[in-house]
Amino acid sequence: MSSVALAVTDGMLPFELALACEVFGSAAADPWYTLSVCGPGPVRLGAFRIEPGHGLDRLAHADTVIVPGWADVDVSPPADLVDAVRAAHRAGARVASLCTGAFVLAAAGLLDGRRATTHWAHTHDLAARHPRVTVDPDVLYVDDGSVLTSAGKAAAMDLCLHLVRLDHGASIANTLARRLVVPPHRDGGQAQFVTTPVPAPDHHPLAALLPWVIGRLDQPLTVQDLARQARMSSRNLGRHFRAVTGTTPLRWLLTQRIRHAQELLETTDDSVDAIAAATGMGTAATLRRHFHRTVGVPPDTYRRTFRARSAPRR
Repeated sequence: MSSVALAVTDGMLPFELALACEVFGSAAADPWYTLSVCGPGPVRLGAFRIEPGHGLDRLAHADTVIVPGWADVDVSPPADLVDAVRAAHRAGARVASLCTGAFVLAAAGLLDGRRATTHWAHTHDLAARHPRVTVDPDVLYVDDGSVLTSAGKAAAMDLCLHLVRLDHGASIANTLARRLVVPPHRDGGQAQFVTTPVPAPDHHPLAALLPWVIGRLDQPLTVQDLARQARMSSRNLGRHFRAVTGTTPLRWLLTQRIRHAQELLETTDDSVDAIAAATGMGTAATLRRHFHRTVGVPPDTYRRTFRARSAPRR
């Protein structure tokens, strides 16, 4: 079980706080996480007033610290919050900010020399005030190991589910996503601006194509195959894919293959060769190369890490 602590104080955004509570503190998260809400005392969040169950000193005892959005980026975050977040990281905690919570991490010096992101409307301010931070305005979230940052609102959910996936594997992350009725995985490298939500609406040219592809991941599909099925040119297909998914057809297809491979590694005894065939990778060598590059570990290591954790709950 992993311990997660939410760092809260006056002036934070309730949406991101509630979102993190749903992912890490709801009944759906049991038994994977224990959640603590930590603050300096009674806290005012917009129209809400909450009483944290723990002081900010509890942050240093958590495996993961989550910093929700900071409402007024023109106001410096409180020193006690900044000091507590810095101390937690020094004690070995993984620290993640949601939306403008990145300004708290930057004030603590945790983003110096790192790549980071925040809500697109405030990326310029973050870069201007903290020149030692490499601010990327074009991604949903940034995973820099022990420090992670997300863009605004919905991207905070993407980062939280990414943390679940890192801790407990794709199967459990997908289970949580289904209970929360959200997409199970959007790659952090996707653009913050996606003009149409995923899945595509019924009237969209890709509405029928995406499930068609998911049902044929074992086949050696090409961009030309997808374009032919969608009855459009490859260039037009690329434009529609960028608008709907924020990425290219090939990158989206590879993501689906890797995700399916993760689930098979967690839930079956199939060999890597069999999984390579089932996911359209062709050979075990190809699967291992793409899997290691995307997930960060070889398939066999991933299976050993997450197989026991993904067993059905009783």
